[in-house]
Amino acid sequence: MNRFQMIALDVDGTLLTDDHTLLPQTKKTIQTVAKQGAEIVLCTGRSPSSTIPLMELLELEGTVITHNGSVTVDTQSREVIHQFVINPAQLAPYKEYCRDHGYHFDLNTAFHLYVEDAGILTEEVLEMYGKFYIEPLVLPKEGEILNEIVKMTVAGTKEEMDVLEAAWGTWTHELTIIRSGDYFIDIMNPEASKGNALKTLAYRRGIDVSRVMALGNYYNDITMLQFAGIGIAMENSPIEVKAAADDVAPSNNEGGVHFALEKYCL
Repeated sequence: MNRFQMIALDVDGTLLTDDHTLLPQTKKTIQTVAKQGAEIVLCTGRSPSSTIPLMELLELEGTVITHNGSVTVDTQSREVIHQFVINPAQLAPYKEYCRDHGYHFDLNTAFHLYVEDAGILTEEVLEMYGKFYIEPLVLPKEGEILNEIVKMTVAGTKEEMDVLEAAWGTWTHELTIIRSGDYFIDIMNPEASKGNALKTLAYRRGIDVSRVMALGNYYNDITMLQFAGIGIAMENSPIEVKAAADDVAPSNNEGGVHFALEKYCL
């Protein structure tokens, strides 16, 4: 039997190459490990709607941890197993700041993404949503989704997000502010993280932490790399992420997931 009963895989920058491709050898290795009894859990900042198709591409069923740990979903039933919602009043200063400074943002429920005005979305923003299989919806009347928001995401260039991250770094926050990619900053319930969601799922399955493996490449992966019995960072990870991991695999473009699974699971 495989040493690891649960293997958590980040998606962008880890499982997929920079051009959002799943390498054939990586797919084959994941399927081999799954056949040996390990539960493969995609653990991502993506929504369930853009994560479940990747499970189908891997020809696997099971559970996905999405929105950076805010929502855990069964891939077959589409049932929300667990979610951390946000008090909408706490988002007000962030939305106001984004409007005042020209930052694009969206609000996410478990399965849907909302923008305030779809008519002003640039071609670049629409292209970005398309890469993640997302069709943005216009935010309904105030109050209709207030109790269902799990994440607010701000998107822009790396330079814009660097400036915003520095500005918000001077604030006192009641919510979690996490850099989930070069081009994204996410705002979530303070209890929501990939590590916390993975811990909750492993507990539900009766799996000891020593039998959990996690692979990731960015700051939003640190909590799960630290929680897991062994955490593997990709070579393309920032130095802080590598420092939080137990080992470093080749980059996502070089099939790092394949090499890590081959080393520790086969």
